[in-house]
Amino acid sequence: MKQKTHGNLIRIARENGEDEHAEPLNLGQRVRDIRKARKWTLERAAKQAGLARSTLSKIENGQMSPTYEALKKLATGLEISIPQLFTQPQRDRISGRMSVTKVGEGAHHATTTYEHELLGEALTKKHMLPYRTRIRARSAEEFDGWVRHDGEEFLYVLTGVVRLYTEFYEPIEMRRGDSAYYDATMGHNVISVSAEDATILWVTSLT
Repeated sequence: MKQKTHGNLIRIARENGEDEHAEPLNLGQRVRDIRKARKWTLERAAKQAGLARSTLSKIENGQMSPTYEALKKLATGLEISIPQLFTQPQRDRISGRMSVTKVGEGAHHATTTYEHELLGEALTKKHMLPYRTRIRARSAEEFDGWVRHDGEEFLYVLTGVVRLYTEFYEPIEMRRGDSAYYDATMGHNVISVSAEDATILWVTSLT
């Protein structure tokens, strides 16, 4: 039961965003961007690289494909490695976006073994799925087999005492403040061994 619901949480989170595709690298533009980032003129960059100004201009404008020797001179002159010439620069991804979830205001998804409360649900294209979970299960037999899914997972005990069952390790008893980080493709289940339902914070990677 929980296995299907847990998988649905991850599927829903992934479907909230669109796939991002890397843009093809324009070597000439890349060279120009690196030069301008250093505030170098075409003349200075050409001199630093030991190339003719006209040669560097043609490379930047896509009118010439540089030889390997020219690439080595460019990398040395621009003070970078050759692989860096062909590495797409990271975009400025600072968006200032933020999502605040007040206590009890997250979307709830309940099963016979767990009650999940999604956190940060308003944000799309997340790389991780955080959710608070109330552990109802008291026995591993309450689960329909192992839970397993893509990615990695972080578990942090908020209240109570839980027992973490995993496919390749002995069961581990965990108390408030204890945490575990594990490969989520490995079978895993969590039960509460305290008198009350335990609560945990789960963070699952989506990439």
